[in-house]
Amino acid sequence: MFTGLISDVGEVLSVERDGDLRARIGCGYDPHGIAIGASIACDGICLTVVETGTDPRPWFDVEISAETVARTSVGESGWPKGRRLNLERALRVGDELGGHIVSGHVDGLGRIVDTRDEGGSTRFTIEAPQELARFIAPKGSVALDGTSLTVNEVEGRRFGVNLIPHSKAATTWGERRAGDAVNIEVDTMARYVARLQEVG
Repeated sequence: MFTGLISDVGEVLSVERDGDLRARIGCGYDPHGIAIGASIACDGICLTVVETGTDPRPWFDVEISAETVARTSVGESGWPKGRRLNLERALRVGDELGGHIVSGHVDGLGRIVDTRDEGGSTRFTIEAPQELARFIAPKGSVALDGTSLTVNEVEGRRFGVNLIPHSKAATTWGERRAGDAVNIEVDTMARYVARLQEVG
C-alpha cells in the first residue's frame, strides 16, 4: 500500500524486453535499504524490485508484465531512457498517512486536456475514461501518476486538480503538458460505494 505522497523522482536508465519488460530506474534511495521483492510505486504503478545497484548511481530494476504495459503509461510511451518518474516506497507500519490509501493498481489512462496557471499553482484538467468517470467526485481523492490529489470540480468525464508550487517541484508535474497521458487510480472508497449502490 502507498499514500500518494511522492518521496523521490527517479529516471529511466534503460529498458530491455526479454519476455516481459525490465526497466532500470535511477533513484535517490539507498539501494542497501531496498529488499529484493520490495514494492515501489513508479508513476503510480506498483512494481516489484528484482535487483539493485549503485554504479554509476543508485538504481533498482523492476519487471513489468504485458498486462501492466497495456493498462498504463508504459504502453503509451515505452518509458524512454531519461523519462522521469514519481517514486514512492511502500507504506510501513507506523508511517504517517498524509495522502490517501493508494494500492498502486492503475485503473486506466487519462489525458491532460488543459493546463492553466493560477498564481504559482497550476490547474490541470484531466479527461478520464468513461468507465472510471463515475468514481471521480468533487472534493474526493484520486491518484494521478502516483500523486494523491484532491478533485476540485467534475464535468462529465473531465475533472480538475490543482498543483501547488511545492508539489510541482517535488514531482514530475512541473513537466506535464496538455496531451500527456496520466495513470489514474480511483479512490478505493468511491469504488466500494459505487458497488454497494449497484447491489443495493
